[in-house]
Amino acid sequence: MLAVATTSPALPSHVTRPADNRLLLWTVLTLLWCLAWDTAGQDLALARWFGDTSGFAYRDHWLFSGVLHRGARRVAWTLQFALILAIGWPVGVLRLLSRRERVDMFITSMVVLLVLTGLKSSSSTSCPWELREFGGVAAYVSHWRWGVPDGGEGKCFPAGHASAAFCFFSGYFALRHKAPRAALIWLVVTLAAGALIGFAQQVRGAHYLSHTFWTAWICWVVAGATMLALERFARGNPFTPPGRS
Repeated sequence: MLAVATTSPALPSHVTRPADNRLLLWTVLTLLWCLAWDTAGQDLALARWFGDTSGFAYRDHWLFSGVLHRGARRVAWTLQFALILAIGWPVGVLRLLSRRERVDMFITSMVVLLVLTGLKSSSSTSCPWELREFGGVAAYVSHWRWGVPDGGEGKCFPAGHASAAFCFFSGYFALRHKAPRAALIWLVVTLAAGALIGFAQQVRGAHYLSHTFWTAWICWVVAGATMLALERFARGNPFTPPGRS
């Protein structure tokens, strides 16, 4: 995904703890942002920018549907295949990682996708284009009211296509100690790709903006937790709290 090299050395544990604390702080702050957006109830208001009673004009647009929907999905799976190849034949910044770390990176991205797929398949939330006010049959129901049908097909939360980009948060967690600068670039590219896909789905009426926010947050937490668990298992002390031996 990234061909940027760096000479930044791996950081000792006593230096990385403040960075871990900052990550935790940003995780909490973004959670609060997602909750605030849900509380403000702006999903429908924003959806009305792009849709009306006749539906969403850009639903089948060549750019939003062809390139940023179907095309982005193909690119994402191509990158996953590239991660598999990189386990044995690393390129660019991935050369800084050990084989085990590259395996962990691939496993983490797969775990993220599996978790998001599971959540999506069990969701009763329908896509915006299924709502009555946009020419469909469903009524608006908050995506947090699990098990409450809205009259549509459901299975629209979280955002599957955005997760195809956000699953690559695994690269940030794999690189952040050995190559902090490259990890930051990887993170920015991942966020930008996910935001672009999320915007395309918003314009098409396939998702609400909150779906993209929550998908990014869930992918971030799952990726971080999975990578941490894999690192601890590799050290042989998966149940030992950080800082103890």
